[in-house]
Amino acid sequence: MTTTRRDFLRKTGCLLGGAALASTIDSFSLLNAYAQSGSDYRALVCIFLSGGNDSNNMIVPLDAEFSAYNSVRGPSGLAHTQASLLSVNPLNGRQFGFHPNMPEMRDLFTQGKLAVVSNVGPLVEPLTRATYQNGTGKKPLQLFSHSDQVSEWQTSLANSVSQTGWGGRTADRTASLNGAATFPQLITIAGISTFVIGTSARPLAISDSRTALSAVLPLNDAPSPATAAENSMRRAAMDRLRGYDSELVLVKAASDTTTSALQTRDVLISAPAQNFASIPDTALGYQLEQVARLIALRGSLGMKRQIFFCQLGGFDSHANQRTNGSQDGLLLQVSQAMKAFYDTTVQLGVANDVTTFTLSDFGRTFQPSGSGAAVGSDHGWGNHHLVLGGAVRGQYFYGTFPTLALGGPDDTDTRGRWIPSTSVEQYAATLATWYGLPSADLSYVFPLIGRFSTPNLGFLL
Repeated sequence: MTTTRRDFLRKTGCLLGGAALASTIDSFSLLNAYAQSGSDYRALVCIFLSGGNDSNNMIVPLDAEFSAYNSVRGPSGLAHTQASLLSVNPLNGRQFGFHPNMPEMRDLFTQGKLAVVSNVGPLVEPLTRATYQNGTGKKPLQLFSHSDQVSEWQTSLANSVSQTGWGGRTADRTASLNGAATFPQLITIAGISTFVIGTSARPLAISDSRTALSAVLPLNDAPSPATAAENSMRRAAMDRLRGYDSELVLVKAASDTTTSALQTRDVLISAPAQNFASIPDTALGYQLEQVARLIALRGSLGMKRQIFFCQLGGFDSHANQRTNGSQDGLLLQVSQAMKAFYDTTVQLGVANDVTTFTLSDFGRTFQPSGSGAAVGSDHGWGNHHLVLGGAVRGQYFYGTFPTLALGGPDDTDTRGRWIPSTSVEQYAATLATWYGLPSADLSYVFPLIGRFSTPNLGFLL
């Protein structure tokens, strides 16, 4: 069979199946004018708790409001006992308890390395119970839907559908901080998600640490077995063909994508093997270990800024929430993996330069669903999140903790779906600003940020 040059380009344009590199067709040519080359290193590590984490059980008031928690959740068996919760005393008042399976997070909070951001969620504008119920306030699209709320957390846009995420758009505007480095700024260890899609920035998708970095991007453009000479000839032919028709936009885009993927592969093949034994052998641990390996290579890669995406599923706990296979077990995994990863950043000398944070679809209803062994919770809205790192202003709660009352001032109805007091845009903008996003670009990455009182919540130094 005869293979034309165009067929060859079509077949090899995406030859690195693991490297999900977005198209460069968009003519966003002003990127290099937006920031000076960074002289330091900073990384954001996103951990997405897929399914909707029940933060009503992750963080519980231990003051007078514990009785409200216990009266609503206790009879069904969903509540934790007051004695089992891991007590912390935030520097800004009140007393709270972490989930019993999160002693590592309790300890890091007490050490000032962890902060809690309370009642965060997608918002078009600030809402109250009254403006929500009477329809005078603008509501996010498709509230309580998994797919829509995942999108709104990852795009930060609650009033429109977007093909790009706030991580990707942040990378768009900070690309020049990496100078002449060719390695992708966006890396996902959990498959392609909207969060890592930018207009110009291209995400690299790789497998977790069970695959060595030298093997994460296999080159499959030639049949096997083949001699080294045959492979060299094929590669030379492919390189020549990719130089043709460069004036055609689609052909150039395919060629540029392939070139970038090959450069990335060449760098990773030569990377020294590294293992961080302290990071647990769990689904999240494997992902964070791969992140640690790439951070360890920052110098040889010439990287000053990197954004990573990890994900842990199983949080859609309509039933059996108090089991090791559901939230109780998953939060144990989160706590152990985040602590071990933080310790690894200390070992690598970058604890102050790496900030790890959580996202999730939504919170869950304060009111339980079911009872006994089958007890769980339904789709909610506002949620509490964790931010960890040496640059975190830890031992504080940020935002406004909701009043734990069914039908109370923070409830959309009578089930305990908390109306967020802090928007995703504020939470994300605080992270992106620390990362190096210029204030002039906040409205590009976060178009709704001007509708909220402050773009920076202050939880990062």
